[in-house]
Amino acid sequence: MRKPMMAGNWKMNKTWAESVVLAQQISNRSREYWDDQVDVVICPAMVNIKAVNSVFEFDKTPASVGAQNCHWEPKGAFTGEASIPMIREAGASWCIVGHSERREYFAETDETVNRKVAALLEGGVAPIVCVGESLAVREAGDYLEFVTSQVRADFAGIEDNQAKTCVVAYEPIWAIGTGRTALPEQAQEVCAAIRACLADRYGSEISDEMRVLYGGSMKPANVEGLMTQKDIDGGLVGGAALEAESFVELIAACI
Repeated sequence: MRKPMMAGNWKMNKTWAESVVLAQQISNRSREYWDDQVDVVICPAMVNIKAVNSVFEFDKTPASVGAQNCHWEPKGAFTGEASIPMIREAGASWCIVGHSERREYFAETDETVNRKVAALLEGGVAPIVCVGESLAVREAGDYLEFVTSQVRADFAGIEDNQAKTCVVAYEPIWAIGTGRTALPEQAQEVCAAIRACLADRYGSEISDEMRVLYGGSMKPANVEGLMTQKDIDGGLVGGAALEAESFVELIAACI
């Protein structure tokens, strides 16, 4: 059995003070709702990683902190970027890479995602690797090949023992922030294809260990149907992670 995961991507939301308050609200509910039955990851803005991690460490909350991005180089003249040693020292044990917003707004490619995945694994931070198709690709019917080609490119050169520590998040771009959600059967179809692609690369034993999350407007109203699907092991959540009550409901649905 794969341990479920619920990851909250706060994106560019919450000031330092607001981040501390929300982290504390989530922490206060942890023993009642999930304890260690679910891997909970919070990914705040880069400048708030240490603050959120401090809340969780002080309360001994069963939750981890992640970054929303990183650079693959350990240091250098890359203005505005943060290195893996920096995010790790701040308290991040996870890092989102390849999010559709990074691909669309900041020209991130499968090549740069792959470099980040390799560097994160080398640096001791676990990657949450995002893949997903646009509405145009979905309507053209090429979505399975598109998504699996992303998986193959993003994991190029990643060895078996490294892959086991990675998480893949399927985020249909047409369902992010739009209020539209893939039907549970649609999400399952793509998540199953992702797992089959991983099995082709690493074998079924490893692919069966790897977690695949759904990341397209998951919320309390639809989480139950999504979590009953065989190949969906949790969520990478945006808007619903910005309120403690709704995020905790999503965590509870994983149990």
